[in-house]
Amino acid sequence: MELVVDYAKAYLVIMNKYPQFQILYLDGFAGSGDIFRDDGTDIEIVKGTAVRILELDNPKGFDRYYFVEKNEKNKVELEKIINQNFATKNFNVVNADCNEKLLSMASFLKKNRNYRVLAFVDPYGMSVNWSSIEALKGLGIDLWILVPTGIGVNRLLKKDYNITEGWLLKLEMFLGLPRAEILDHFYKRTSTFTLFGEETLLKKEKDAIEKAGSLYRKRLNEIFHFVSEPFKMMNSTGTIMYHFMMASNNKTALKIANDIIKPTYK
Repeated sequence: MELVVDYAKAYLVIMNKYPQFQILYLDGFAGSGDIFRDDGTDIEIVKGTAVRILELDNPKGFDRYYFVEKNEKNKVELEKIINQNFATKNFNVVNADCNEKLLSMASFLKKNRNYRVLAFVDPYGMSVNWSSIEALKGLGIDLWILVPTGIGVNRLLKKDYNITEGWLLKLEMFLGLPRAEILDHFYKRTSTFTLFGEETLLKKEKDAIEKAGSLYRKRLNEIFHFVSEPFKMMNSTGTIMYHFMMASNNKTALKIANDIIKPTYK
């Protein structure tokens, strides 16, 4: 993810001025180290974010790297690439769930105040629970998170209001809000008179994806002092798939993130 790499470069320059801190990079969904792009005629292999972050060493690299990957095959491939090319780095590659490791990291940072963390979380769907984000409150972490507003939240919010119990639970876990509050946020109540009297109809808001992005940003701002403008990731038809944003307790971090994102958001 280009935005994260650009931010990491600026982050390392700034943190180089504070040698009293140990700096850790955490990738919650690290992948295999490579990205494969197929245009129908050729397959291009490009470096994934994990490898590009490991390559940064000017003016310094991170003191520690922690890569989380739930897929065992991807974990093995990434570990192989790092051992072959970055064996001198202080790193861990673990086969685990990102939620578990975010909670562990929060516990670690509370006991080790001399650490600062840059974390990158780009989940597969709505797999990051709000409780995992909430655990980071008050800690020295800059968090870049890819929020699946279009491909996740919006798809669970059915137009006909016929949302299954499982999907309601998923929305509650992801947003950290009771279902009644979630539904009030995304559905408009209207009244109509029929042969049998007044009936209340629920209609999904037309701008549900944007409302999901705004809601998640607001929720992040309850945990962190500062949250960047969102970078909107769209598909070929112009539909928003994700809102990508950075949250931090540092005002300088906010300025850097917005300066990186600004050319792209509207």
